[in-house]
Amino acid sequence: MTRRNDPIEALIDLMARLPGLGPRSARRAVLYLIRKRGQLLQPLADAMQEVARSARECLNCGNVGTSDICEICEDSRRATGILCVVEGVADLWAMERSGVFKGRYHVLGGTLSALDGVGPQDLRIPQLVSRLENEEITEVILALNATIDGQTTAHYIADQLEGRVSLTSLAQGVPIGGELDYLDDGTISAALNARKKF
Repeated sequence: MTRRNDPIEALIDLMARLPGLGPRSARRAVLYLIRKRGQLLQPLADAMQEVARSARECLNCGNVGTSDICEICEDSRRATGILCVVEGVADLWAMERSGVFKGRYHVLGGTLSALDGVGPQDLRIPQLVSRLENEEITEVILALNATIDGQTTAHYIADQLEGRVSLTSLAQGVPIGGELDYLDDGTISAALNARKKF
């Protein structure tokens, strides 16, 4: 067994802290990186050092990029009147992958959670209200996850913005290619309640 101050063990310990990786997966990943030192390990180390130096949060929306204002906020072709509110940057990136939404975003940085002690002041809700006062926003899309905390946060924001702007949320229900027999009761219920004219 290697010593705890061994740099390989230190790397394994750090990798094991990443989401989706435990100690065994981290060990396998590190061993693979060592075997592919020239092709992967050194370029990865260089890329991580560059990201550590240059990554910053967009001062406007909360996205992650390499400048104070992200590319999405800087893009004059984006619709300025529609704001899509998401929990985290991963959700923003998922929306962007779809290529459908052409407006702007606002990243909250999480959800309200009494159990975890996360209140409105811990999220970017005051910045959202400020954006409504300073930008010509006509619609806010609440694109929060369909979890208890996500829906609690959506209701809180809706209460804060009521009467100021048109509020919408993402549709919920049967996914494309989904079969009713495999869906949970909550999804079927949401799909039935959100039914539309055929």
